[in-house]
Amino acid sequence: WKGWSAPGGNVQWLLIYDQKQVANPPTTMAELEDFVKANPGKFTLATEFTGITLLKSFLIALAGSPEELYGPFDEKKYNQYAPKLWAYLNRIKPYFWKQGQTFPSTLAAMHQMFANGELYFTMSNNDSEVDNKIAQGLFPKSARAYPLRTGTIQNSHYLGIVRQAPHKAAALVAVNFMISPEAQYEKLKPDIWGDGTVLAIEKLPPQWQDKFRNVPNRKYAPKRARIQNQALMELAPEYMIRLYKDFRQKVIEQ
Repeated sequence: WKGWSAPGGNVQWLLIYDQKQVANPPTTMAELEDFVKANPGKFTLATEFTGITLLKSFLIALAGSPEELYGPFDEKKYNQYAPKLWAYLNRIKPYFWKQGQTFPSTLAAMHQMFANGELYFTMSNNDSEVDNKIAQGLFPKSARAYPLRTGTIQNSHYLGIVRQAPHKAAALVAVNFMISPEAQYEKLKPDIWGDGTVLAIEKLPPQWQDKFRNVPNRKYAPKRARIQNQALMELAPEYMIRLYKDFRQKVIEQ
């Protein structure tokens, strides 16, 4: 078991916008560039995991196909495509929120700016978060979520137990509960969390299959089946590390 973890949920990155403010949301990098330049101050990205995940999707789009970057980290390919990404971001950075002189450091801050109308867009790694935040009363009911036409990252998150955990047996019980049908079903509900299940529904007992297939549907994001064709596999972790570092050096600090 050393070094192992259990998958806890599965999600896909989506862009969230206010349809009262944005009639035709951009679906490609080129369309986003046009929109940002025509609507200065209304777009930005957080400098944490969610924002960098968008940059991974951009890098894949610039590479021409997902397969170009799948597999182990490739320094040569990164150096081929990353400069195009920094050039793109630096072109539109002056039209970002605060003229691109500062960026929100947390997604929560970006959500709040979206909620109060300061931004027309926010984003999430959880494709059901728009429904969750509307249920909480944070987002307006005019909020909607969608993937980019060129695709967005879909990945799983995991449950682990720290080496120094004083009650490992109890921790294992907790992990087992979190991957049980009961817990997976409850957290799938948009008003609870909206976190996608990692269970193979077709392998569950019939009564659980029925429950999962009839979970209260989300209203403000497309169903998972509709966006599956735009799901991109996660890249090797070195891409995330390099993008985080280089985004700071080549865009934020410029």
